[in-house]
Amino acid sequence: MSSENGQTGGGAEGAPPEQLALIRESVRKAKVPKAKPRTWRGAALAKELPVARVLVDKGVLHLDRYFDYAVPEELDADAQPGVRVRVRFGAGRHRVREGRREGGGLIDGFLVERVAESDYSGPLAALAQVVSPERVLSEELLGLARAVADRYAGGLADVLQLAVPPRSARAEQRPSPEPLPAPGVPEVGSWGRYERGAAFLESLAAGGAPRAVWNALPGPEWSEELARAVVATLASGRGALVVVPDGRAVARVDAALTSLMGEGRHAVLTADAGPEKRYREWLAVRRGSVRAVVGTRAAMFAPVRDLGLVALWDDGDDSHSEQHAPQPHAREVLLLRAAQDKCGFLLGSWSCTVEAAQLVESGWARPLVAGREQVRGAAPLVRTVGDADLARDEAARAARLPTLAWQVVREGLRHGPVLVQVPRRGYVPRMACANCRAPARCRHCSGPLEARGSGADLRCGWCGRDEGAWHCPECGAFRLRAQVVGARRTAEELGRAFPAVPVRTSGREHVLDTVPGTPSLVVSTPGAEPVAEGGYAAALLLDGWAMLGRPDLRAGEDALRRWIAAASLVRPQRVGGTVVVVAEPTLRPVQALVRWDPVGHAVRELAERAELGFPPVSRMASVAGPGEAVAEFLRALALPPQAEVLGPVPLPVTPAGRPRRVGAPPPGEHWERALIRVPPGRGAALATALKAAQAARMARGSGGGGGEAVVRVSVRIDPADIG
Repeated sequence: MSSENGQTGGGAEGAPPEQLALIRESVRKAKVPKAKPRTWRGAALAKELPVARVLVDKGVLHLDRYFDYAVPEELDADAQPGVRVRVRFGAGRHRVREGRREGGGLIDGFLVERVAESDYSGPLAALAQVVSPERVLSEELLGLARAVADRYAGGLADVLQLAVPPRSARAEQRPSPEPLPAPGVPEVGSWGRYERGAAFLESLAAGGAPRAVWNALPGPEWSEELARAVVATLASGRGALVVVPDGRAVARVDAALTSLMGEGRHAVLTADAGPEKRYREWLAVRRGSVRAVVGTRAAMFAPVRDLGLVALWDDGDDSHSEQHAPQPHAREVLLLRAAQDKCGFLLGSWSCTVEAAQLVESGWARPLVAGREQVRGAAPLVRTVGDADLARDEAARAARLPTLAWQVVREGLRHGPVLVQVPRRGYVPRMACANCRAPARCRHCSGPLEARGSGADLRCGWCGRDEGAWHCPECGAFRLRAQVVGARRTAEELGRAFPAVPVRTSGREHVLDTVPGTPSLVVSTPGAEPVAEGGYAAALLLDGWAMLGRPDLRAGEDALRRWIAAASLVRPQRVGGTVVVVAEPTLRPVQALVRWDPVGHAVRELAERAELGFPPVSRMASVAGPGEAVAEFLRALALPPQAEVLGPVPLPVTPAGRPRRVGAPPPGEHWERALIRVPPGRGAALATALKAAQAARMARGSGGGGGEAVVRVSVRIDPADIG
């Protein structure tokens, strides 16, 4: 000990060790100055729990936290957790008058909780208004929204904008009906066609939480089977939620539920209903008047009480991916709900996605499938026409349609309508081997190779590396091919070939729901196929290369899903139902269609993606924006271990006047995109790092640093179009 420390003079510097220890302990125990809540203009403060924690609806990541406000006594009764409020936001510490913070603009928010005191040391502003005493934000919904925000590197306010519909005062003023008693346990019905179908319904009716991936048999019975699963859940005294891709599917499930239970036992949540009706239905669910919900992707957040089952139909449909930030997918949201509420889970489709196969492979869910005899009895006959057949067929060379297709159409028109599926206009193919059609992929990262302009040079669409000496790893060939086939000409030729037959079209501008069972030609784009009364007599799936050749990792899976969806509307083989697909018969998706084995195709795809490090085995994120902004973002990003950055590479420029795709640059702007890939188990760390980096950029861009505005970049977790 130094001589200075040994002195016994006054003050802390000369105090003995025991006294110094006491001083330090007293400092540690000293209370941090708390906020002194002051109400607006000196109004009285709430006597109990005078501090409200509010989530402000700013929608920016660096403000993704709660803010404390004082609760005036006059708002004490209505200012309860879960209500909508308005607060003043943006006044700094310098705008304080007589101990009260003043100023700032009015902004909407949600009151999350009431507490006795605040950790904030300055004066608190007061709640400006309770918009409505209706408690729209429950603890369960708040927890789900937070989990979704963390999963997709987004803000909580953005998720709540998707989860809670806009307020309608007139809908709030109308009381919701009294809840009806639980229905009885339904009959097994067509669930008996599946090996574990009856056991699945029995488990739901008994209060269990079974988790299943359901490969539905072809035909229209899927909507009734979904409805029976909902009724079985309601019979146990719990709620059920069903999410389907579009309004046509909602109408079918709605009709099936009404047929089984009658009116008033379920709610329909779709954007087409209008804001007031949708909010009224949503309130009936929130208040517990209705415990069953069917709707499109916005219904994935429906506040169903005592949730016993979440079900999703056709998870591979693009409609299940939300367009607005943070762009969650309905499948992932329902998986989070199943884990959070410990309820049953049902993922159904005629086909099978790789994500669904992964759920079964991991043991998280059980397969719910029919035996092969049941599949053969329900599926149509599938015939193929490949390039070798087209080369020998003079009719195909003249009209681009093989003779077999003409024969099937003529025979089918004798017995009913014939469906003709043609790819959407604008599919851009990737490069493939001209000999065996294997996709051309990068030797470094296995990304898709693209042709550079009109030359023969190739470049990877993921990492941007040039490929000057490509050869096919499957057959050793050196030639590549790319093919784009228009759909409009095919439809016109079919109409001229059968002038006496009515031709109906179903597509983006006008989508048909049903068509009569009389002979007719129904030309449809994928996903817009109407249901025929009694089923189609035949179907043509044309221009298979236009779908199989898309520059997308999911091209084969998506083509098979669209083919099976169309073929499922065709009558069974035993009554003459026939499907002709114009695609190379040796390709894996075509073979899976012929065998009607989408599950086997998904399992093999999953094994290949695991070997190559593709999603969903690995997790991916995209960072897109102007080149310098992307480079700056990547330099500031603290990536987790084993993360791999692919690119950046230029993105195609969006032409002026064309609709902008999700993740694409604004018209005329030149953007670049980098992909970030992490191994299994690192997805949460990647999302956290991306959110932190994006929040830091947005904080700098808000003007706090006094510099120039920061150019924003687009960050997406699990992008659907990675190439």
